[in-house]
Amino acid sequence: MSHGHGHAHPETHRGRLALVLAITASVLVVEVVGAVVSGSLALLADAGHMLTDVAGLSLALLAAVLAGRPATESRTWGYRRAEVLAAAGQAAVLLAVGVYVLVEAIRRLVTPEAVASGAMLVFGIVGLAGNAVSIALLTRARGENLNTRAAFLEVVNDALGSVAVLAAALTIRLTGWTRADAIASLAIGVLILPRTWLLLRETVDVLLESTPRHVDLAQVRAHILSVPQVRGVHDLHASTVATNLPVLTAHVVVEDCCFHDGRLPGLLDDLQGCLAGHFDVEHSTFQFEREIHAEHERQAHA
Repeated sequence: MSHGHGHAHPETHRGRLALVLAITASVLVVEVVGAVVSGSLALLADAGHMLTDVAGLSLALLAAVLAGRPATESRTWGYRRAEVLAAAGQAAVLLAVGVYVLVEAIRRLVTPEAVASGAMLVFGIVGLAGNAVSIALLTRARGENLNTRAAFLEVVNDALGSVAVLAAALTIRLTGWTRADAIASLAIGVLILPRTWLLLRETVDVLLESTPRHVDLAQVRAHILSVPQVRGVHDLHASTVATNLPVLTAHVVVEDCCFHDGRLPGLLDDLQGCLAGHFDVEHSTFQFEREIHAEHERQAHA
């Protein structure tokens, strides 16, 4: 059994995450005060979103620290999957918050409440400024892994929420139409839910060890079978350990002569090169088998 190697440790961006966490916590306090002073549901909804962000970013920072720890005999992949668990937790909490905001906003559309638009405007500006700084800090890191992507997604949603708060505050101040606050809250909920659902689905796919979306197993099988001396392939599995770390395993049936004439090392290079070049899978494990052994494997594994 042989292995390909391509699992270097990822950039964790701990400094950026720590700074964004501090900014988000500060904006949370400001928005809670603003919601109490102004009576705005939109500010309260954005503050609730910020609260989940503080928890989510704390998880993200913890996961970033854990992800940098080395592999051990008991944890051969180290803590690489910690970032996936953190992202899943953030997405699940955000989903719950989004549903709550939508329900409360609908209630306020039916029964509007008085809102202090001036205070709402001031606190909305403060929130947007904090979000803008956080976005700038995370822009470069957002594509590195699910963890930083989740953090970036949260602060972008916060910024859009602050824009909705400002729009509602201006509308109420200029027209006196207090239902604008509930509509802004609906907008925040709509911003939260779709992207959060996509992130949750992606993290669940990783945790369930689903086949990576960029890997077509039918094509992988065809490529393996096209290699000379290969007679069959079974027990073909592909999954994702963490972001940018897909893995693949397979039992490959080869001609009996390969076990005697020294062709197996070259055959292994061909298979691993094929997977890395065509499917971007650099960590692969192949078990070479004689044809008679393959018959035994099919009986055991159906």
